[in-house]
Amino acid sequence: MLYKRIRNLREDNDLSQQQVASYLHISQRTYSYYENGEHNMPLSILVGLADFYNTSTDYLLERTNDPAPPRKR
Repeated sequence: MLYKRIRNLREDNDLSQQQVASYLHISQRTYSYYENGEHNMPLSILVGLADFYNTSTDYLLERTNDPAPPRKR
């Protein structure tokens, strides 16, 4: 599930929720809701997380297990 994947990415990168939230320009509490699956994540936040972790939205959404970013055309 999305929330597990974003939590794992954050923890694997030794980041706090506050650090990720600051990058996304949201509060830590709001980010916590997304990471715990308590609120639906807006598309802008999903894209921001993909950019932050240099991965694809498909990876975050578990449509693929390949974390490599998409290739530029």
